[in-house]
Amino acid sequence: MSAVFAALGTGVIGAGWIARALARGLTVRAWDPAPGAEAALRTRLANAWPALEAQGLAAGASLERLSFHTDLDAAVASADVIQESAPERLELKRELHAQVSRAARPDALICSSTSGLLPSDFYAEALHPERCLVGHPFNPVYLLPLVEVVGGSHTSAANLARAEAFYRELGMRPLRVRKEVPGFIADRLLEALWREALHLVNDGVASTGEIDDAIRYGAGLRWSFMGTFLTYTLAGGPAGMRHFMQQFGPALKLPWTYLEAPELTDGLIDAVVEGTQAQQGDLELAALERYRDDCLLAVQAAIADCKTRHGIRD
Repeated sequence: MSAVFAALGTGVIGAGWIARALARGLTVRAWDPAPGAEAALRTRLANAWPALEAQGLAAGASLERLSFHTDLDAAVASADVIQESAPERLELKRELHAQVSRAARPDALICSSTSGLLPSDFYAEALHPERCLVGHPFNPVYLLPLVEVVGGSHTSAANLARAEAFYRELGMRPLRVRKEVPGFIADRLLEALWREALHLVNDGVASTGEIDDAIRYGAGLRWSFMGTFLTYTLAGGPAGMRHFMQQFGPALKLPWTYLEAPELTDGLIDAVVEGTQAQQGDLELAALERYRDDCLLAVQAAIADCKTRHGIRD
């Protein structure tokens, strides 16, 4: 890749973007007004680089391709893609993007790492808003491939496609969010789990460690390779998702959680069944079960190996 990548904000998320871009051989121009930001960034990069080396670096990848800037306009002036990772404050982002969009080239993509603010709100005063969008990653950005791509009311379809293509070149898996909703997709799911976890702690049901164990030794292993809907498809047996929803759907009305479930209409059930059938494709249920089992063994073996090498004990 020959693109120039500008990263605005060099905290945990911004540094992750920078590490990923450098590992892919990009030239990176970083900006952060915080005192000591450059030193902190270079420390984070040094810590992340061994993992990226183990993963495999692109031709030309080097930490030397990073330059740090104190002038915002200069940092973005020559950039092909700009990724903002500033704090989650609407007014700050609105002012920042108004300035960035005027200093950047008219054809430069301007993306935000926001985890839930709506792009139409903070791009309200941006110049050429058709090239402005959200590219929401997950920590650590330099290893996790998911990036949620969200357009605002003025974002063009062509620029959404450009952004997705760029993220794929970075080795990521872009997920287009169909509607501009607060929290997008992944964080809404994580927020639901987080709320219930806090209730369990607050009610004295479990400690934080016990809750984490419930995830990392249970559903989390399945989620790592199969997600929720295909997992429950298998739980439905030969009849798949339709049987699962008929058998366990009524439990959604039980007061297990503090979140109200939607009404299980025929339309909702059909939509879920059709979605999981599309995910399953031509694979027979038994083949999917073998895939799940092989993945579980592989994931657990990999975790055990990493724990041994790093001296981590439960």
